[in-house]
Amino acid sequence: MSAARFVFDFDEPSPGGRELLGGKGIGLAEMTELGLPVPGGFTITTDAFRSYAIGRQLPEGLAEEVRAHVAALEVKCGKRFGDHDDPLLVSVRSGAAVSMPGMMDTILNLGLNDEAVEGLAARTGNPRFAYDSYRRLIQMFGEVVDGIDPRRFPDALAALKRERGARSDADLGAEDLRALVASYRGIYREEKGRDFPAGATDQLMRAVGAVFDSWDTPRARVYRGANGIPDDIGTAVNVVQMVFGNKGDRSGTGVAFTRNPATGARELYGEFLANAQGEDVVAGIRTPQPVEAMALIMPRAYEELRAALRRLEERYRDMQDVEFTVEDGALYLLQTRAAKRTAAAALKAAVEMVEEGMISREEAIVRIDPASLDQLLHPRIDPAEALKAAAKGLNASPGAASGGVVFDAETAVERAKGGPVILVRTETTPDDIHGMIAAQGILTVHGGMTSHAAVVARGMGKPCVAGCEGLSLEEGVAHLAGHDLREGDVITIDGGSGQVYVGKVKLVPPQLNEDFETLLSWTDVHRRLRVRANADTPEDAARAREFGAEGIGLCRTEHMFFGEERLPVMQEMILAEKEPGRRAALERLLPFQQADFEGIFAAMSGLPVTIRLLDPPLHEFLPLEEQASDERMRARIRVLHESNPMLGMRGCRLGLVYPEIYEMQIRAIARAALAVEARFGEAPLVEIMHPLVGFAEELRRLRELTERVWMQEAPDMPHTVGTMIELPRACIRAEEIAGEAQFFSFGTNDLTQTALGVSRDDADRTFLMHYLEDRVLERNPFEVLDTEGVGGLMRIAVAGGRARNPSLKIGICGEHGGEPRSIAFCHGIGLDYVSCSPFRVPIARLAAAQAALAQEGASRYVAAGG
Repeated sequence: MSAARFVFDFDEPSPGGRELLGGKGIGLAEMTELGLPVPGGFTITTDAFRSYAIGRQLPEGLAEEVRAHVAALEVKCGKRFGDHDDPLLVSVRSGAAVSMPGMMDTILNLGLNDEAVEGLAARTGNPRFAYDSYRRLIQMFGEVVDGIDPRRFPDALAALKRERGARSDADLGAEDLRALVASYRGIYREEKGRDFPAGATDQLMRAVGAVFDSWDTPRARVYRGANGIPDDIGTAVNVVQMVFGNKGDRSGTGVAFTRNPATGARELYGEFLANAQGEDVVAGIRTPQPVEAMALIMPRAYEELRAALRRLEERYRDMQDVEFTVEDGALYLLQTRAAKRTAAAALKAAVEMVEEGMISREEAIVRIDPASLDQLLHPRIDPAEALKAAAKGLNASPGAASGGVVFDAETAVERAKGGPVILVRTETTPDDIHGMIAAQGILTVHGGMTSHAAVVARGMGKPCVAGCEGLSLEEGVAHLAGHDLREGDVITIDGGSGQVYVGKVKLVPPQLNEDFETLLSWTDVHRRLRVRANADTPEDAARAREFGAEGIGLCRTEHMFFGEERLPVMQEMILAEKEPGRRAALERLLPFQQADFEGIFAAMSGLPVTIRLLDPPLHEFLPLEEQASDERMRARIRVLHESNPMLGMRGCRLGLVYPEIYEMQIRAIARAALAVEARFGEAPLVEIMHPLVGFAEELRRLRELTERVWMQEAPDMPHTVGTMIELPRACIRAEEIAGEAQFFSFGTNDLTQTALGVSRDDADRTFLMHYLEDRVLERNPFEVLDTEGVGGLMRIAVAGGRARNPSLKIGICGEHGGEPRSIAFCHGIGLDYVSCSPFRVPIARLAAAQAALAQEGASRYVAAGG
């Protein structure tokens, strides 16, 4: 026998805890320890799974251990496994350390065969129950263990119900179910070329292997990928004495929560099915009743359930999700786990548990998933609506919106004056910015989670569905899953789920409430990282401040050159052949810039504002060559054409070649600062940022330009000058660059592109999804910071920059600044602040506090049931 031990009874101690026994196994063991009514059984550990995964064979010695634990269970129950007279039956259920509800497989009623079912019927005096249990075993075993088409058994059941005129399974009698068993056995024989296995031990060991195999089903892999669960933790298997909810009207099965998982209210919440077994409640085979209905038909079991739920919540100090069965009036608990809940429910429950003295404020902070707060910050589709989506794409930016279809930015601006619009494009470009601002939401045929449409929409807090399957565009028509939609036809998009609906759908407003504000006030006590916002307009700045932003970490000025009045002047500047012509056009643009900056400074009064001078290449302000108005413009477009503009004439290179552009912007900033100081009596905290610096000499010259213009306009106005770190060379030579900088801000969107040699705009539609599905990469590096590669460059830059300038302020303004795992990394390397879109500011505040608590050793704050 192998020296390794793979099996533990529920009532014996195990040194491995949740990681060894899985969530379900540790819950059964702890409920047993509490003296709650738990059926007997044992857990096959995750160590056994890992051994099995190597060669797809059950580990040596496991079968002997299982037989020994079955024998001990037989003694406890007074029944024998495989007995034909009074058989012990068991279930086999998966249970990973991290809850994956519904993702892996379960098999019930193992131990039944043709003889044992007759013995069970005679012993219980209930042949209907016996044959109902047997048909369930054949179906589950056939589908899970032997891979039989999952439609075959339900089709046979549906045909029998039609023949008998039965509305539900419960209307079938004993003889009906005996006939159904014969039909199921025939299906099994037809599919597998052999009879259903009669040996109880054979059934059990094959079921264990099948449950291990279910760890690698496509749905389980997708779920782990979506929830950041490692592939290598594996699952345990729980072998549990069967208790039966399908023995009659005094039996049943259900699921109960210690608090309402939708609202967080402290109330019993759940569902119950009389005369049902196992998965019937969650499978949707029959319509369940509210769990309170138990009080009328089995009051004693109901009161026992209420008492058990109270004890479990006190034990785990968290909302619990409990599966239970009632057999002939006796209650049994089959599982307890931390309940999945909405963000609103998570906040309410956490805050109330602090008020009740159940948990500390630190525990409340740690147990809230920062990403879930997105649910509270955007309008959403009313969950009470019964809807059928027309198509589905990527949930690129959360929230929901209804509006008339428009196909270009200009039309979006015009039609938005008369009502809400949805901008529908093959994909968006910077030229569409005014239409994106005007639209309520964006829908694209192509693009991924980090496409232009997705990134800009998230920054604006607008819903976006990108890469929509079933959507195609031709002149003036959108073909959406059989619907031909023309300009003005109404659609609804749900950026949280990626679903698209034809017509207007009822929306509900963001769920901002007192619990939300209370928890965020607690986070501010613990976090070290400051949280700023990426905001380009006074409206975005004001919204960010409402959400608790402590300044602006990125104000992108390129968006200020679009629009009906501005874009023609910007194009005139670009078309000018000599500097005087450019300066004349820039002088006309200066008032627009100044007005924008005045609005932003006023909205952020008393807080720092980092303004990035013009970054994109000039061709982005011109139309495509075939759309140019004249030969002069076409010629200029050809001159500005670059094979790789992302690495071309942009950023500080633009400022050095055409210094008059940056001079105008600095002048506008300085004048705006003076105007706001005069109006409010407080000078703005101005930070001027030069983008795409790779050489110290670039920043030295641009800082000199900045100071010269600033001294002309506002010699007594305080300000700082720094750079956006977005090139690997800038990271490596940060010590030199820091000699010319008062602050660094990591632009991790471009730093990720330049460090990885990957185009963000192209990767989603070419190789990146394959990389993620095939586990070449565990996470999308444009969504979650690549802490080893890009993060390694950031570490070098922080160390080098502060070695030269110990007072150097360092932050991050890329999209990663609002992503919780990336924020934790930024905290760890000593950044001063993160900056993100306004709607992600609360998420960043929470994630920053969690990072600080983790550094303090916050594992002590995590509830045992979490």
